[in-house]
Order: sequence, then structure tokens, then C-alpha cells
Amino acid sequence: MPEDKNSQILHTISAYGKKLLGFIRQRVNNDADAEDILQDVWYQFSSVVNSEPIEQTGAWLYRVARNKIIDKHKKKTESLLDDMVVHDEDDEEGISEFKTILLPETNTPETAYLRNLFWDELFAALDELPENQRQVFIWHELDAMPFNEIAEKTGVNVQTLVTRKRYAVLHLRERMQQLYKEILED
Repeated sequence: MPEDKNSQILHTISAYGKKLLGFIRQRVNNDADAEDILQDVWYQFSSVVNSEPIEQTGAWLYRVARNKIIDKHKKKTESLLDDMVVHDEDDEEGISEFKTILLPETNTPETAYLRNLFWDELFAALDELPENQRQVFIWHELDAMPFNEIAEKTGVNVQTLVTRKRYAVLHLRERMQQLYKEILED
């Protein structure tokens, strides 16, 4: 029986390995991060395949990869929040309250829930963007890649990249405003 599982793992790696790595590379800053995430995906797959069957292996692998990418991006929350929150002169106190909720000193179930809700909403909003706007936003804000580096990578001039990011930020601000209000009003 263990040989069947090993055979299934090897077959899955050969069938999905290159495409999955390409999927991850498009969404992270560098190849080292992509390879680390891919290794985590394969580790999780080998752990799960031994305990329970997976009906749609490809879908499962891509979902795990996406979750790992999101986890990697979550580590850069503070700089993202500065850009996401609308800064009104009248609401400076609300902004600091919003940051306090999402970036607390202690980790409680409530704050963990709010952080997860924030990230789920953010990535749902990112999925609504055109691919070029979404990718620029992710590279610049979440991966901290400078515009010059993005321009070299894509062949698109810096001003176009800045404009794409601006449209992404405007959309995300509007989309996240409701969550912001709900969190502060509760």
C-alpha cells in the first residue's frame, strides 16, 4: 500500500510540477520564494495523500499554493494597511483604531478572525481587478518590489505601472471601505 501512495505522489509531481511552479512564480517576488512555496505544497500533499484521498488533485494543489502565497503576503500587513486606509483629516483616530484591531499586541480569536476576514476580502477584491493591475499591486505592495524592478521584469514603463497600481488602490479602497466601517462600528 505505501508504494501505491509513493507512486501517486511521484505521478502527481511529474504531472503538475512545472505548471504549479509557473503559477506560483507569477504571484511571488522571486524564484526562491516560489520554490519554497512549492516545497510546502508538496509536503502538505504528501501528508494528506497518506491520510485521505483527494478527489480533484489539481484543484487541491492550486488552492494550497494560493493559500501559501496568501500566507506569505500576510507577513507584510502594516505597509499595506497604510496604503489601504483612506486618510481623512477628520478620521485620524479611526485609522489608528483600525490598525490596532488588525495589528494587535496580543493574538485573540477575535483579532485572528478579523485579520483573516480582512485578507479574504482583500484577495477577493484583488481577484476583481484586471490581471495587470493586480500583479503590479501584489509585486509592489505585498512583495515590496520597486517599480524599476517591475519595469525590468515586464518591459512596461514605470509611469504605466504607477498608473495601474493607482487604479488598483482606488478599487481596493472602495471595495474595502465597507469592511472598514463594519469593523469600526462593531
